[in-house]
Amino acid sequence: MFGLILVLLLVFLLFGLGFAVKVLWWVGLVVLAVWLLGFLARGTTAAGSRGRWYRW
Repeated sequence: MFGLILVLLLVFLLFGLGFAVKVLWWVGLVVLAVWLLGFLARGTTAAGSRGRWYRW
C-alpha cells in the first residue's frame, strides 16, 4: 500500500512539475516578445537620437 501511495505521489509531482515548466516557457516567450517590441519601438530623445533601450 505504501508503494502505491509513493508511486501516485511521484506521478502527481512529475505531472505538476511538467505543467509548471510548460507555463513558465509560455510566460518566458511572452516576456521576450514584449521586450523585443520595446526594443524596436523605443522613442527618441529631444536631440533626435535614440535613447538607451534599457531603463536601469
